[in-house]
Amino acid sequence: MNSSSAASVPALDAVPGLSHGFERRLGPQNGESREAARARAKAALVEAGELLLLKQVHGCAVLHAPWQGLPEADAAVAERAGLIVGIETADCLPILIVDPTRRSAAAVHAGWRGTAAGIAARAVEALVARGSRAVDLLAALGPGIGVCCYEVGEDLRAAFGEDSEAVFRPGSRGRPHLDVRLANARQLCRAGLAADRIHHLDECTYCRPDLYHSLRREGKAAGRMLNYVGWRK
Repeated sequence: MNSSSAASVPALDAVPGLSHGFERRLGPQNGESREAARARAKAALVEAGELLLLKQVHGCAVLHAPWQGLPEADAAVAERAGLIVGIETADCLPILIVDPTRRSAAAVHAGWRGTAAGIAARAVEALVARGSRAVDLLAALGPGIGVCCYEVGEDLRAAFGEDSEAVFRPGSRGRPHLDVRLANARQLCRAGLAADRIHHLDECTYCRPDLYHSLRREGKAAGRMLNYVGWRK
């Protein structure tokens, strides 16, 4: 990806050999199909490695690269140079987790269902199970729908249990707003990451039609942004 189509965070930019990015839309109405977007992203990253994508189902399964096709999962781990794992978003929160010591990484798709099911913690557990230490990990939380715009139903509170008081805010129309970013940051901290190793590209996809696709704003016709991480070959 070039700098005009993907953003990054300085903490991950500073990791030698790491390739990562949070894609931005190419234009207000680019009309690009999902298949064309995937092909473009794979071509743009070919010098770094092979881009592997998932069929995302809002669950909490974590896969280990490599694989063939589009298997169902919402997080993926790569432990070999030249394997780039990616997830697609259009309001859900993209999370990239990196172990600079072991040179492993994970990409996570965190909507409200995945967040409530502990998808970010599952990704940390998958890295730790392969030899990482949680205290060594860096995380970057990319653009997603912000608490400013994410109006939800009262019924969602039950899914977040003891976190519900912290991650829900009162809304102007009498319905609660969910802070998915905060919910995942809290989850990562509980999984063993230090707060100062969790970084943010804190932009609301709903608020910024100039930069991001948004399923809630655009409906089923919305495009997707590709978010990716891995070590260059």
